[in-house]
Amino acid sequence: MELDQLRYFLRVAERRNFTRAAEELLISQPALSRSIQKLEAELGQPVFERKTKSVSLTEAGQLLQARAQQVLSILDDTKAEITDDGQTGRIRVGAIPTIAPYFLPSVLKSFSLEYPSAQIVVQESTTEVLLKACNQGKIDLAVIALPVPAKYLEIEELFEEELFLVLPPDHALASQDQIRLSDVKAYPFVLLDEAHCLADNIVSFCRHRSFQPVSVERTSQLAMVQELVSLSHGISMIPAMARRCDQSDRRVYRSLTRPRPKRTVAVVWNSYRFQSRLLIAFRRHLAQA
Repeated sequence: MELDQLRYFLRVAERRNFTRAAEELLISQPALSRSIQKLEAELGQPVFERKTKSVSLTEAGQLLQARAQQVLSILDDTKAEITDDGQTGRIRVGAIPTIAPYFLPSVLKSFSLEYPSAQIVVQESTTEVLLKACNQGKIDLAVIALPVPAKYLEIEELFEEELFLVLPPDHALASQDQIRLSDVKAYPFVLLDEAHCLADNIVSFCRHRSFQPVSVERTSQLAMVQELVSLSHGISMIPAMARRCDQSDRRVYRSLTRPRPKRTVAVVWNSYRFQSRLLIAFRRHLAQA
């Protein structure tokens, strides 16, 4: 059983499709199929159940998937530990979409000045996807917003930030000096879709104060939320870091009276994986930033 066979197998298991897996692995589909067939011949049973347009794991395939992930993780960690010089190497960073474009660019720039030989790879996705990737060793850490169901992961809080009410300039509340949560009950909200934790943060804050926001729009991009507010589709709440990056005069931001809605940004990582000196330095850099 060869390491490339295991890597090929895991990619097919993840994509559930030979064609997509072959494209990502940069090999031909016949070559990938031959590799999997050779693996199945060695095991004496199929690892995939072939369907018309997809494949699914057999019971043997499910066992092999778990073991192959462990084997490759051990080898990756061993190589990283042997070559760890504290200056070179690759760090795979995950971040949720409401954090990545606002917080990471300046952090990555300052870190690259201090560690010019380091390579940083960024993956932007939802909290659920990033936590799974952390557990499986596909990324080294993730910058997310609490709370998270992070089993077997270490969590370090980085900072707390306010969620600002965002309104179109001509909105009735825009001219008020103080805005209470009860003042916004009558207005529809524009929220991110349910896969994004910011929507949960907003809804949870409102529910704890006996208020369920009525959502009239759902989108997957924070920039789209801001644009929909500008077009008077509704109002919303936006993190402070996104507000600082917004130069538009087509919307205004206001603080709610206390208790103000906030979210806590944290970094999570899998402590069972090898922690290189470079990775530890990057986590320290995040905390300082």
